[in-house]
Amino acid sequence: MDLKRLETSIIDNITEAQLKLGYDKLPLTLNYMISTLGHLLGTEPEDEKVIPRLEAFSAYAEDRLGPVTFRKIKGGFALTIPAKGTEYVHSHPENKEFISEFIKKVSEHGITLESVISIFQKYSENVTVSSSGCEDFDTLVYFTDGFPDDYRYCLSLEPCISGGYHISYHRFIPEDYNDFGF
Repeated sequence: MDLKRLETSIIDNITEAQLKLGYDKLPLTLNYMISTLGHLLGTEPEDEKVIPRLEAFSAYAEDRLGPVTFRKIKGGFALTIPAKGTEYVHSHPENKEFISEFIKKVSEHGITLESVISIFQKYSENVTVSSSGCEDFDTLVYFTDGFPDDYRYCLSLEPCISGGYHISYHRFIPEDYNDFGF
């Protein structure tokens, strides 16, 4: 059972939220689709398979994140990470340089796609960039070797009146990206 992968996802999502919104010393609830939890926990995406693994995860991560609780929601589960967990993430910023720089860049207006891609290339020589060929987003970017992260970044370019673009993004684990069939 791969509990570390769910912990990494939770920490990455808390980091992303704190970079965008700031750290407020409060608990945080993250919603996960049942299929995503199945991928992260290495099990079938069914409640009766996922629930015991979420219980095991809570015990596994309690020293770092506190007692993570969960409740069923439509299509998945809401995981609540207590204040101890958000403090843990806030006080352990190591290996978050890429996502910090990426979020700072995409929060700017008038930027270019090339300036965003250059951030990926700053952190790795192994970057895949491709046009999406779909209506949902414009460009797919990810680290081919999974370092510094293994997410698929789906970038959408929206023209700015002043020139350049505002770039919005969605970030998926590889399995979810494949499941969506973009």
